[in-house]
Formats: sequence, structure tokens, C-alpha cells
Amino acid sequence: MKIALFASGTGSNVKNIIKHFEKNKNVEIAGVFSNKANAGALLHAIEAEIPTYVFSNQELNDVNQLFKSIENHDLDLIVLAGFLLKIPKLFISKFEGKIINLHPSLLPKFGGKGMYGAHVHRAVLSANELETGITIHYVNENYDEGAVIKQFKTALTESDNLESVQEKIKLLEKTYFPITIEELTNKL
Repeated sequence: MKIALFASGTGSNVKNIIKHFEKNKNVEIAGVFSNKANAGALLHAIEAEIPTYVFSNQELNDVNQLFKSIENHDLDLIVLAGFLLKIPKLFISKFEGKIINLHPSLLPKFGGKGMYGAHVHRAVLSANELETGITIHYVNENYDEGAVIKQFKTALTESDNLESVQEKIKLLEKTYFPITIEELTNKL
């Protein structure tokens, strides 16, 4: 099974996924793709000797060049691991059912455009939620509306703040995102 990771930021999930699969002979991380040349995710890939690809927002929307890079790898799964741009319809139709995303809330709550990272956690806290969590879902043409694959929850207390919620979510991501990806690759 060949998977690609798409990321825009520091790459903590990319690093964790790479580490999870480094001894798995059945899954190859064929490349780490980013829309930011200075993304930390690319450094994690380089350290693990995984090919990296940087593309512009225009190339994502034009997709022909990006398709060529991806098709050369004959990918089974594309994992959005901290990738913040909306995936174009043409891209989704080309890889339908093969693109998944991690969202740091229990969708459908606190999803949509602009809802990522601390923005999500602040909204959760403002709503006085009793729990939060992560959602791993398929990607469709709308932000955070694809079919849910799995959700993992954590309780919230009155003493929780932005930092404590971020830590709880990071722990869920580290624990469950790679395992869920592995389960999907076993089904493909």
C-alpha cells in the first residue's frame, strides 16, 4: 500500500505517521506534499528519506502537474495531516474515496472554513462542551463534511483551557490517527 501525506505546518502528525509505519513492510509513505516550502512536515520527511513535493496554491487548483507527481506513485491513500487548503473538486473526483482528513473536533460540530487548530478549540471552550475529540473522515467537496470514518473523544472539565484542550487533542491524534490509517490500508 502506498500513501501520501499532505501537510501545511509543523508536521507533528506527519512525524508520528512516519514513525508508526517505518517498520511496516506493507505500507510505504511514497511522499510528503506541502503547499509551503518551509513546512516542518517536509523536514520530517527528509529525515526519514521520504520524497518531498512542494506545490503552489495555483498548482493545487490547476491540478495537472500535481496529478502527474501523484500518479507516478500509484497511491492507494492520500492523508491530509494538517493540510489547510480546500481540496478542489477535480482532485477529489480523481481520487474519490482515497482522501482522508483529521479534524480536531467531533464533527459535525466546529467544522467548516476557518475551523482549524486553536480556532476549533476556542469554539469548543466557548460553547461549554462537556467533551471534544477528533474526527477522521473522507474528504468531499465541502470542508469537514465527508463521511466519518472514526471519532475519538475526551472529556472536558471546567478547569480546561486552550492549552489543556490542545494537549488532549494532540494525545488523541498521536494515539489514534496512525492506527486508523493502518486499519484503512488493511481494508483497501
